[in-house]
Order: sequence, then structure tokens, then C-alpha cells
Amino acid sequence: MKAKTRVAAVLLPLTVAGCMVGPDYKRPDVAVPAHFATTQPAATQPAKLVDLSRWWESFSDPELDSLIDRAIKSNLDLRVAENRVLESRSERQIQTSGLFPVANGSASYSRDRFSKQGFYIPGAGGASSAGSSDSSRASRAAPTGGTGGSSSSSNGLASAFNRSEIDTWQGGFDASWEIDIFGGVRRSIEAARADEQSSIDARRDALVTLLAEVARNYIDLRGVQRELSIARENVKSQQSTVELTRSRFQAGLATDLDVARAEALVATTQAQIPSLVTSMQQAIHHLGILLAKDPNSLQSELETLAPIPKPPPEVPVGLPSELLKRRPDIRRAERELAAATARIGVAKSDLFPHFALTGGIGLAAGHVEDIFRTDAVYYSVGPAVNWRIFDAGRIQANIRVQNAREQEALATYQSTVLRSLEDVENALVGYAQERQRWEALHRAVDANQRAVDLATQLYTKGLTDFLNVLESQRNLFASQDQLAQSEHNLASDVVALYKALGGGWESQEPAEQPQPKSDQKESSVVRS
Repeated sequence: MKAKTRVAAVLLPLTVAGCMVGPDYKRPDVAVPAHFATTQPAATQPAKLVDLSRWWESFSDPELDSLIDRAIKSNLDLRVAENRVLESRSERQIQTSGLFPVANGSASYSRDRFSKQGFYIPGAGGASSAGSSDSSRASRAAPTGGTGGSSSSSNGLASAFNRSEIDTWQGGFDASWEIDIFGGVRRSIEAARADEQSSIDARRDALVTLLAEVARNYIDLRGVQRELSIARENVKSQQSTVELTRSRFQAGLATDLDVARAEALVATTQAQIPSLVTSMQQAIHHLGILLAKDPNSLQSELETLAPIPKPPPEVPVGLPSELLKRRPDIRRAERELAAATARIGVAKSDLFPHFALTGGIGLAAGHVEDIFRTDAVYYSVGPAVNWRIFDAGRIQANIRVQNAREQEALATYQSTVLRSLEDVENALVGYAQERQRWEALHRAVDANQRAVDLATQLYTKGLTDFLNVLESQRNLFASQDQLAQSEHNLASDVVALYKALGGGWESQEPAEQPQPKSDQKESSVVRS
């Protein structure tokens, strides 16, 4: 009967180990529109998740491709994010170890010498008086046994009062196993697993940001170089006008005022060049930092003039519902919500008792040659329970803390989804309007070029005032500069759109690329 009771005491915790307190996580439903406001669904598009992997290759710029590939391999922010993934993965392994027993091994040898004057027993906590009884001395002289502790053999105990020194040899193992009856450990593992997944998506978010940052700075560089080229070309053209005006002034066909105005226009245009050079150098320096190199390491590679990368003729936007799968910041916020939900269960598990099985076995003897005798064996085994009865409301307060954090994580997730929709809508509007602006500026440049040619011809023939020449040249330079800025903005808007859509990380982790759902019937594109 006693044996059955012992077995029941051991098996009872195991029979209820499947119970877990706390709420089970369920991904929240977030309402998203059927399509983006700036685009209309294209019924002819196939039902698939649009592919935005390696989107930068759509610009057909080998230099941009090279910079991005090198940045992925060497960027320091990305390396930090990768190490945080390793950190969270190890943390999950730490939490998982709580499901298994903990075993310790120990071995020791000690030699104790007793005081013949004060009957001091080493380890007894003080000296006894000379008049202490033999039984008192015996109780202090005998080493204590127990799990992993030291003891002596029966021969050593019998001779304790006839010897001033005692040897103790001991070795053994002890183990403990806390049974996760109410799921506190399993909820901790659940939270750690969600934290690990969150860190993976944080790394993806860092990658998406890096790709956009490299592309944006490269486009800034080429845009500034284009503006710099336009400024220098206009300086040359305006200097030719100065020479023409001086010649006419010397011939008595123009006034000194015309010469002064022409020289002022040249100086005004030249004044814009230093700031453009500064912007160009800053873009080169930042690209070097993004590649984890010296700021000047890319100077010789990038200072040569090259055109602004041309945006692709169309951008596959897809559906708003796809953002929930593709945007890494949304995925990260959702995983943080899952972790916060699991930690409510961890906190609630402290309301219930904790059960454990403990045991130990070892050998102890007073002489080394007796250590392996059967009567040198000692052991202990048994269940244990620990239940916090009073803690001044600490457990309940912790549960309220975890509930509040779960609500914070939910609000953060919902806010992240809304911000992602805003990012895409803003990028779409910016791209569409900039495209119209570019077309208008292109027409303005053509018209202003004709105006300059006509004004110069008429001025040479003495049929118009020089002020018309200056005004037409000023307008041409302004429209050319604005057109270059528009080309720059157009390419940057496409980069911003790709970033808002969360493109880029799928190509680095093809195994984890989201799979299309059967209910996705339409997709959208933005055409140039």
C-alpha cells in the first residue's frame, strides 16, 4: 500500500501536466481596404503575391546593384541585428531547459582536526565547553549526510573520540525536476519563441531599411551630380553671353549695364556649385559608412558623373492585405504581441503551487579504500511542493502589468498596420504627382531652350533688349535644375514605395517567403 501511495505521489503531477494557465494567443483581425486608393485593381493580374525581391535591379544600374550587394555583406547595423537573432535564439534554449531535470555531480575530500582543549569541531559553528557531554561531542563530531553532502563511515564515527583527525571522502549526484503542471515554463518558452521570431523580423526590417538607404543615397548622389552638371553647363553658356555683351559694348551696340547684368547672372549660377559639391561629397561619405568602410573609400568609384537611375515602367503594388505578410515591422509587432500574451500565463502560473521531484545518491567513507563498499552508499528521493501563500499582492500586480503590456502590444500592432497603409498611400501619391510634374517640367525645358535661342538671335541682331536674354537664360537654368530634381525625386519616390511595400528581404530568405492564399484574386500595379 505504501508503494502505491509513493507511485501515485510521483505520477499525479505528471497526469495534469497538460494544463496551461493564461490566454491562448490568436492573431488579431485587422481590417484593411480591398485595394489602395491611388490604384485600382487590375483584374487581369494573376492571383499571386507580387514579387519584390531584389527590386533595386529594376533600375538597371550595375553600380547600384554592386553597392547594395556589398552593403548586405558588410553593414554594421545589419550585423547587430543578426547577433540579436542569435541572442534571442539562445534565450529560447535557456527557457526550454526548464522542462528538463537538473542534475549535479560533486566530489570532495576533507581532513578535520579537533581541538583537545575546547572540543571544537570544524564546521560545527563554535567551540564547546570542556564539560560537554560525550553525546554532545558525538553529535557535533559526526559529519552530516544528505544529498551531495559529506558523511563518514561507521568505522570513522566509532573512532571519532579516540582520534584528533578525521578523513572524509565523498562523491555523488543529486537531481531535481520541477513539473510544469500549470504551464508557466511552457508559456515562457512560447514567449521566448515569439521573441526569437520578432528578432528575425527586426533583422528583416533592418535589411529593408538598409536597401532603401543605399538606393536613396545613391540616387541623391546622381541627382546632385546632374544638377552640378547643369550648373556648370549654364555657367559656360552664360560666360559666352558675357563675351558677346562685352563685344557689343566695345562696338557701342550695348551698354555697360548689360555687361554687369550678364556678369551677375554668371556669378549667381557659380554660387550654387559649392553647395552642390558639398551634397555630392556627403552622399559619397554616407554610402561608405553604409558599406562599413572609410567615408572616403568610395571617392574614386563614385565621383565620376553618371545618370540618375531610371525607375522601372511599372511597380507591382499588390494588395493591402499582402502588407501583413510582407512588411517586417508588422510581422515584428505581431510577434511581440504573441510574446506579451504568453507572459500573462507565466505571471498567472505563480498563483498555483510548484511541484518538484528531488533526489540524490552518493558514496561517503572515512577511508578511501572503503569508498566503494555497499554500506558507503547513501541516497534520498521524494516529491516537494512550494506554494507562495502571502506576498502582499505582488503576483496579482504582476498579472496586471502583463495584461497592460499585452494591450500596449496590441495597440502597437494596430498602429503599425495603419502606418504601413499610410506609407504606401503617401508613396503612391508622391510618385503619381511627381510623374506629372516631371512631364510638365520636361515641356518647360524645351520651351525655355527655344526662348533662349530666339532671344539670343534677336539680341545679336539688335531686335530685342538684353534683359530678355538674361530672363530667358535664367528661366532655362531654373527649369533644367527643377527637371533634374524631379528626375531625382521620381526615382526616390519609387525607392520609398518599395520600402513601404516591405520589399527586399524575401530574396535573402527564400525559404521563409510568404506563400499566396487562394482568396487573393486581384493585384495592382503602378505604371509610369
